[in-house]
Amino acid sequence: MHMRVKVTDQGVIVPKRFLKGIKEVEICKDHKRILVLPITDDPIAALGSQPIADDITDASEQHDAYLCSR
Repeated sequence: MHMRVKVTDQGVIVPKRFLKGIKEVEICKDHKRILVLPITDDPIAALGSQPIADDITDASEQHDAYLCSR
C-alpha cells in the first residue's frame, strides 16, 4: 500500500494503520529511500529468562528428547 503525504517542519506522520501491532520502529535512510522498520523482540535473547524448576538434571544434553516426548 502506498500513500503520499506532505512533509512539514516536523517531518511526516505515518498512519496508525501501517503500524498495527508495532510498538517501536527504526528509521533509516538508505540511498534515496527512507525506511521505517518495525523493531521486534529477539526470542533468542529471551532464552533462559524464565527458567522452570524441575528434577531433570541432563536437560542441556537431552533437550531434543525432552521436547519431542512432551
